[in-house]
Amino acid sequence: MRKGQNPAKFVNKVVKPANVTVAVLTYIPYLSGFYAEALDVLKVCLDSVRSEQETEFDLMVFDNGSCEEAQEFLLKEFRANSIQYLLLSEKNLGKGGAWNIILNSVPGEFIAYADSDVLFHENWLSESMKIMQTFPNVGMVTARPFFTKKEYITNTLQWAQDTADASVERGKLIPWEVFSAFNLSLGQDMSAIEAEYNAAEIERITYQGVSAIAGGSHWQFLTRKDVISHFLPFDMDRPMGQVKQLDQRMNAAGYLRLMTATPLADNMSNTLTVNTAEAAAGEAARNKQRKYTFFDIPFVKNFLLAIHHRIFLLYYDRS
Repeated sequence: MRKGQNPAKFVNKVVKPANVTVAVLTYIPYLSGFYAEALDVLKVCLDSVRSEQETEFDLMVFDNGSCEEAQEFLLKEFRANSIQYLLLSEKNLGKGGAWNIILNSVPGEFIAYADSDVLFHENWLSESMKIMQTFPNVGMVTARPFFTKKEYITNTLQWAQDTADASVERGKLIPWEVFSAFNLSLGQDMSAIEAEYNAAEIERITYQGVSAIAGGSHWQFLTRKDVISHFLPFDMDRPMGQVKQLDQRMNAAGYLRLMTATPLADNMSNTLTVNTAEAAAGEAARNKQRKYTFFDIPFVKNFLLAIHHRIFLLYYDRS
């Protein structure tokens, strides 16, 4: 038999969620090797999200089966009201599986998604919203310009060509230091980056006084919940490597894929080290001076890395 009345019955109002939900996905299985700085990177990422001063948002974090230290940090942040929504997964569901939960469950009309290694700049969200709310039929806005393969933006370029009020500029419209910093963060070789930059033609579209670079990416984007819902669920059979499905499918559906004209987000990857051409040159010089050992012999290195990969799957691949 019930005793008394539920006090919740006498609550006259509830707090409504913000119109924008910033959703961060993280996976830190352990704090050594590749992931040695991952928790520090996550902390910097979450702090940088809050550099947005003009647009109100709620912060959601989805933890995809991280180690105890990472989850304890997130719980502490949640209890301190620094995170409004926290989802903890027992195991790694892969990015597609995590997206299915995140993109279905966010309460906001707009979703600003980010991997946990993104470093945001001041008012990154409000500048992204300006593009989202000015251009028609926008699928995603990424807060950093970089070179996007043309097959992922065919409909964006076609719309700009067919729209009288839209103007298009083409050329080296991303400064070298901005272009190279992003590619270095992906682990690319400097010579390959230089070759890509020399060959790249980048489009800047201006519409109703607002400029954006044609392109976008799955690693960070602003979208509308009613748009992204058209692409759910994601059925990916590997934890990584298939996320470009979103880029491909959004372009095929005719949505615009755009980026801010100036860099408002950086990719930290797995380290807090700044990615610059000068830093890469210094690292290359140090590697040349380093004495090579038995473990640097190619077949030895490949064999040991293969063993490391198998051990990782044994302990952390629960699929």
